[in-house]
Amino acid sequence: MTTEYVNESRRKFLLASSSVLGGVGVVGAAIPFVASWKPSAKAKAAGAPVSVDISKLDYGAQIVVEWRGKPVYVIKRTTEAIADLDLYENGVLKDEMSELSTQPDYVGGSSRTLAGREEILVIVGLCTHLGCAPMYRPDVGAKDLGGESWLGGFFCPCHGSKFDLSGRVYAGVPAPSNLEVPPHKYESDNVIVIGVDTENV
Repeated sequence: MTTEYVNESRRKFLLASSSVLGGVGVVGAAIPFVASWKPSAKAKAAGAPVSVDISKLDYGAQIVVEWRGKPVYVIKRTTEAIADLDLYENGVLKDEMSELSTQPDYVGGSSRTLAGREEILVIVGLCTHLGCAPMYRPDVGAKDLGGESWLGGFFCPCHGSKFDLSGRVYAGVPAPSNLEVPPHKYESDNVIVIGVDTENV
């Protein structure tokens, strides 16, 4: 009787142990399998779309995200800042209508955005001269950037290129063209997907 009891206890112990180890094995195999569904760092660098939540973005504020290994600036402009985009006199901007610059066909005007979304600017944060990251300088009237003529924008500290609050390049600076506008679409009022063209959706 004692031998039968010991064998029965041992059988139950081995069965329970095997079940636990089998469960651990299933979980261990499932984690990498599920993780493989997410885009790899290599896929993201190659151009996988990036979602940006702008629900908490305040007026005048900036979010920086990475897409294809590049910084992308997402900025919420005030009504006044948008109105100022049409105040530049002829010759102040090198490519005022963005005819020489890289941007999707569905963005346009002085705001360089989708129609109806003028307050949100989406641009690649790399100077078109040598690829430095321009600083966001929304401070209107900044003395070091031209005083009263400075209506806010971007300043590249490497070689002094200046861009307005739409990323349009000033005349007389080293940068040859406006900051690039990447392909993007609105998934909802609060989410922008960078890397996907609006017109191809």
